[in-house]
Amino acid sequence: MGSTIGWEYYRTFLAVLTEGSLSGAARALGMTQPTAGRHIAAMESSFGQPLFIRSRNGLSPTEGAIALRGYAETMRDTAAALERAATGRGREIAGTVRISASEVIGTEILPPMLAQLKQSHPLLRLELVTTNRVQDLLRREADIAVRMTPPKQESLIARRVGDVKLGLYAHRDYLRRHGVPSAPADLTRHALIGFDEETPYLRAARRQLPVWTRDAFTFRTDSDLAQLALIRAGCGIGICQTALAGDLVRVLPQQYGFILPTWIIVHEDLRASPRCKATFDALVLCLQRHTGALG
Repeated sequence: MGSTIGWEYYRTFLAVLTEGSLSGAARALGMTQPTAGRHIAAMESSFGQPLFIRSRNGLSPTEGAIALRGYAETMRDTAAALERAATGRGREIAGTVRISASEVIGTEILPPMLAQLKQSHPLLRLELVTTNRVQDLLRREADIAVRMTPPKQESLIARRVGDVKLGLYAHRDYLRRHGVPSAPADLTRHALIGFDEETPYLRAARRQLPVWTRDAFTFRTDSDLAQLALIRAGCGIGICQTALAGDLVRVLPQQYGFILPTWIIVHEDLRASPRCKATFDALVLCLQRHTGALG
């Protein structure tokens, strides 16, 4: 069975899962809808079970399709890593480097550095994954990652680049309308901007900031970028990186301050790659400047 199903079939399978229809998958992959349909039909025939339930609203995955998804995603990541490795050999700085970073770091901090890096190395191609999910470097979901937690695997090389400082901030227009809190208890009378779903980091942070609970938030979103935009728009008080605060006003600075130790991480097999080394070094310098580690 495995020899009759090529990678392109699994690629179509993942596209249908993502797009929810054969037509959407075909558009995403640049193929015809009949070709996408043949790929799915061949997989269903080979596995002896339906992978999608057809309806007027599109295609819904069966339990079998859901069970296969993780394996297909691993194949996709491995194929992408193989392509990056194959195009990045040699001494020149060329080929593709895939970088993973949090939403805020990836959007607010890295783009100018990436532009300069590309200008210095025209043959370099850069992929930026902005996600708060920890990408698996061992599975080569990314080549280099900016993380706020140190790696536990021995095969990963990590360079600490300083501490990202955070605090409570609000726009001056909001504080002009609602007043400046002078004590932690005052926060209960303000519009707070926070998360929708709790994470282990937020549970740990709440030990310092007990009021920071889901029920206390007037605005809820799990997107750090959306929270930052809400703070900048004057919607209320939220957590912001100090280096990105700009004209925002720090609230209760003596009572509340948070630190996120920051690392640049790469798999040891890639550290000697010219393209990865150049990107790694540029990331280190960029994040050291952001955290103030350079002084």
